Amino acid sequence: MSDPSPLLALRAGLIARFSGDAALAVLLGGKVRLHDEPPRGSVPVYALFGEAEIVDDSVDGAERHRHSHAIAVIAKPGSVRTALDAAERMAALLADAALPLQGCRLVTLRVRAIKATRDARTGEARATLTLEAVTEIL
Repeated sequence: MSDPSPLLALRAGLIARFSGDAALAVLLGGKVRLHDEPPRGSVPVYALFGEAEIVDDSVDGAERHRHSHAIAVIAKPGSVRTALDAAERMAALLADAALPLQGCRLVTLRVRAIKATRDARTGEARATLTLEAVTEIL
């Protein structure tokens, strides 16, 4: 079996890092819920992987990738604080985190931004955490 793509490896590392945190679980309604798309019938608060991009960033013979990943925390209408609290907890968990990744190693990881918005149609509050990372293939 081949190693996953660097993008999938980073996502798996993020899930592993977040899943074991009791404080984040409380902020996400009792369980760390991080999905690829909105779960059917699920009510907020939950988190979604948003837009992601990796680009070749190889240097001196090392196969590297530069990542940009968004994680959106969806909250109930009028609950932007709930979304922001969860996004801030995720950011805190990633500060100086050494994520073990399958098939590659994490060179750098930082939170570039946290943005709060509201969906005009549903009124749901959203906090989006934007991550930047560099991984290197082993």
